[in-house]
Amino acid sequence: MSHSHSSNQPPVIRFLFENSIFLVAGAVLALVWANVDHQSYENFIHFEISRLWTADHAEPEHGSGHEAAHESSHAEDSHAADEHASGDAKEEHGHEAGHAGHEAGHAHNITIHFIINDVLMALFFAIAAMEDWESMLPGGALSNLRKAATPLLATLGGIVGPAGLYLVGAWLFKEQLLIRGWAIPCATDIAFSYLVARWIFGVGHPAIAFLLLLAIADDAAGLAILAVAYPQQPLQYVWFLLTLLAIAIGFGMRKMRLKSFWWYLLIPGVLSWISFYFAGIHAALGLVPIIPAMPHAHTDLGIFARDEMKQTDTLNAFAAWWKNPVELILGLFGLANAGVMFASAATGTGLVLAGLVIGKPLGITFFTWIAQRVFGLEVPKGITYRHIVSLGLVAGIGFTVALFVSDAAYADSSRPDDVLQADWSFVRDSVKMGALLSFFAGAIAIGGARLLGIKPISPGDSSAPAESSDSSDSSEPSASGDDPGSAAE
Repeated sequence: MSHSHSSNQPPVIRFLFENSIFLVAGAVLALVWANVDHQSYENFIHFEISRLWTADHAEPEHGSGHEAAHESSHAEDSHAADEHASGDAKEEHGHEAGHAGHEAGHAHNITIHFIINDVLMALFFAIAAMEDWESMLPGGALSNLRKAATPLLATLGGIVGPAGLYLVGAWLFKEQLLIRGWAIPCATDIAFSYLVARWIFGVGHPAIAFLLLLAIADDAAGLAILAVAYPQQPLQYVWFLLTLLAIAIGFGMRKMRLKSFWWYLLIPGVLSWISFYFAGIHAALGLVPIIPAMPHAHTDLGIFARDEMKQTDTLNAFAAWWKNPVELILGLFGLANAGVMFASAATGTGLVLAGLVIGKPLGITFFTWIAQRVFGLEVPKGITYRHIVSLGLVAGIGFTVALFVSDAAYADSSRPDDVLQADWSFVRDSVKMGALLSFFAGAIAIGGARLLGIKPISPGDSSAPAESSDSSDSSEPSASGDDPGSAAE
């Protein structure tokens, strides 16, 4: 998994792609732009593409699509009290009209933000799903449940801990709107976590294998949470028939021995994306169902394994071709989603950070203890609870997926009719700020590991035999490659 086919590129270019620099640059640019000229930033990301070929763009007095939607939302909110006073029938009528208006907007407003988040990011989640799928193949991190049991329980702790702390905080502060964002601090950014883990533990340490297995499982859980907890509109179940048809076509192509991933992407992939969009599931997950249908290797060499580059199957060819383009897509994602005002830092910011920086390590450590003491499972050789706490801190880097979930949780399509757009937007920006600031959880993890006495080991370091145990004892998913950049978080 997570291949790199850029070995012939100049070192600077390779560094940019392998260390998610485009994502960071996009996020920084968005932050600066939004705080220097917030209105122009909003106009940019909510610009309706159709205006490029219609007469609307020649009529600036009508305002941007975003401004029009914003004004319309305030108009609806200003009449809410009157509608309520007029009786239940009028209130119901107003609700239906508002819902119909939203559905029309959802179906026709193709903005820059929509293209990036719903269309292009589908490729990011497809590669994330590929890593989850391959991890279950023979040799993969999740193929041996006996070895994976402890990290899987730790993964559960890494979800329950931050979500629980977040919800308790929202209840204590009486912030009802924040409750919807409970899943935001559950995310772990694989690429940045792997970079920080290598810095803390050194190459080949079994703690890295434990972290990667945990992050892969967290990835799979995150996809499920995003699909189930945050539908973008009321579910239309009939569209899942089209999803099943897309999957059937994919397996039919596989039976016909079609090797090019373009067949799977352009026919069943497009059909699956359309089905998710109209079914109400976030369209960015639309390519996930076709991943198992692509011809793939019979074994998995592990995430970040260099030998994986030698695989020629369709699924690996798909990941190899799209790896660098997805890094550029992540740069656009950062640009389209990280533009929040510094003044939006509020309760939501603190709760997301608390969930990631405190809830993650607590949950991971406690559930690892349960796995060992209650269920009699083993912690991989060479890992002590100092390492568990340290990797729990590393897992607190939510960033990419946390930012995406923030946007999905507080999509305008999910806003209740009795909540003002201004309040909704402020809460969304406050939790986004927490997701962005979780990037600095890496520095906290490095500092915490040093306080706990964790020192990085070198390959073959004889001074630390207990910490450099054989990968087979630690469920090592071949994390010895030099490619730290992953297209999946």
